[in-house]
Amino acid sequence: MNKIIAPSLLSADLAFLYSEIEMLNGSEADWVHLDIMDSSFVSNISFGFMFTKYVKKYAYKPIDIHLMILEPERYIEQLRDCGADHVHVHYEACIHLNRTVFSIKEHGMKVGVAINPHTPVFLLQEIIKYLDFVLLMSVNPGFGGQKFINQTYKKLEETKDLILKKDSSALIEVDGGINLENAYSLFKNGADILVAGTAIFSNSNPKKIIHKMKELT
Repeated sequence: MNKIIAPSLLSADLAFLYSEIEMLNGSEADWVHLDIMDSSFVSNISFGFMFTKYVKKYAYKPIDIHLMILEPERYIEQLRDCGADHVHVHYEACIHLNRTVFSIKEHGMKVGVAINPHTPVFLLQEIIKYLDFVLLMSVNPGFGGQKFINQTYKKLEETKDLILKKDSSALIEVDGGINLENAYSLFKNGADILVAGTAIFSNSNPKKIIHKMKELT
């Protein structure tokens, strides 16, 4: 399959949000990635449900939601109503992970489980068969513009092995510190989806950066 680029609006110029969305609509980006934070699971606050609804209204591409919040199961119905296409919850934030995963599926959305850099991949062995995605955090979550953690390459290998062992069809998504310098190696080592923010939106020609990342596939 073709590899997927999911630009993260966390790094967009929110004063010109509509223009940023229109730029993504006219680009080779595959998805639009949104980080929802609660200042408890991570020490930051970002977008909420009304923001998600606005983005869905104008974006022509699937909305990929990364929930960095505690008790994400409380908001599944709201996310569906806001137009989320994919929802990632954190392993570290879910007491009843199976219940949360199946509830997201029952509400008609694809589901992923995200793990922080310090969280071992093997902890997903009982749930990975039911996932659409595994989201590997390649920075500590909460803020954009961080430096990529090289240990992610080892976790990519471990995730691929676990997917094969458990006969899962989950795709591997990597989020944090993604740029043109490491995108090729990540795809080569098994990533299916790359979330990129600063590398795209800080460039004077973001469409060109997206194109170059797509060419790497």
